[in-house]
Amino acid sequence: MRLLLLLLITATTTLAIDARPMRVRELVALEGARENQLLGYGVVVGLNGTGDKRQSYFSAQSLSAMLDKLGVQVNPGSLLIRNVAAVMVTANLPPYAQNGTRLDVTVAAIGDAQNLQGGVLIQTPMRGANGKVYAVAQGPLVTGGFVARGGAGNQQTTNHPTVGRVINGGLLEADAPSIAPGARLRLQLLRADFGIAAKITEAINKKFPHSGEAIASAQNAGAILVRTPAEFQGREVEFYAQIEELHVSVERPSKVVINERTGTILIGKEVGLRPIAILHGALAIEISTTYLPSQPQPLSDGKTVVTPQIAVGVKEEKAKSVSLGAGATVDELVQALKQIGSTARDIIAILQALKSAGALEAEIEVL
Repeated sequence: MRLLLLLLITATTTLAIDARPMRVRELVALEGARENQLLGYGVVVGLNGTGDKRQSYFSAQSLSAMLDKLGVQVNPGSLLIRNVAAVMVTANLPPYAQNGTRLDVTVAAIGDAQNLQGGVLIQTPMRGANGKVYAVAQGPLVTGGFVARGGAGNQQTTNHPTVGRVINGGLLEADAPSIAPGARLRLQLLRADFGIAAKITEAINKKFPHSGEAIASAQNAGAILVRTPAEFQGREVEFYAQIEELHVSVERPSKVVINERTGTILIGKEVGLRPIAILHGALAIEISTTYLPSQPQPLSDGKTVVTPQIAVGVKEEKAKSVSLGAGATVDELVQALKQIGSTARDIIAILQALKSAGALEAEIEVL
């Protein structure tokens, strides 16, 4: 089934959003204190015949190398590894994470495995961009999808079973590379904005008045330079903690979180929309093949053959419309879309189109 989505912006007025006090820690991050991406290559075992096939030869090589370290020597060419799958393992290393911190890791099949459901990730080193091992990952997978098989090759697949997560499966073996607060702090705004930068600078200078030059100055829309006062020398962490607790009045950003693999959508009721009209229709094309026997004439030398009969059917539904006026929220939009029969994946596509059209007043985060 192919979906036809048409969005028409009927007005360009912007909804008013009340400014609310927010802590500085929700708006800025210390320069150098950021997340780092980790990557690893591993093996998932315990699959019920849904692992890699003969075409993915590197899976057998990986399993053979792992068994060799355990004192078992096996020729990779003699392995039939239907219960094993080669995977890529990824995670984000948070700033200031210490040795022993637990991380969530994401596991994705890279061979021809059909399903990772029920599998267990074997100990996998995870490296940063500099090649250093920062963590190891191991544990059972949660896929959020499944494959049900019946006879004659029939099967039903729900969501995306070749990608999963290991909750708290990563164990940090080295401290995260982060910068410690010093005599000068450079604050990076999470969302570049001249107005927010000016308000944060004003709040810091008001909290820590100085007889000479102001200790904080906005360099641009995305960075603020702060000098540590003399009375906080040696206590930079305490100084930065006080900055984080300052409050400024800004527009609170809204967010819509989407997990397309499972069809999950998380929406705050305060997320606003500009006035819109949505037309939603569906076009279904069905192609079926029927095999009929063809008999030869009596007393002829012909043979009975099977000939395919192909039929093509097209069905197009009437477009269903949704119209929302000023002040409408995403929650109201979702309720209206559910009433006309839209699925979770339809709603995800519509939300992404709304964001592209500038009608959705929120950030979209895809998991």
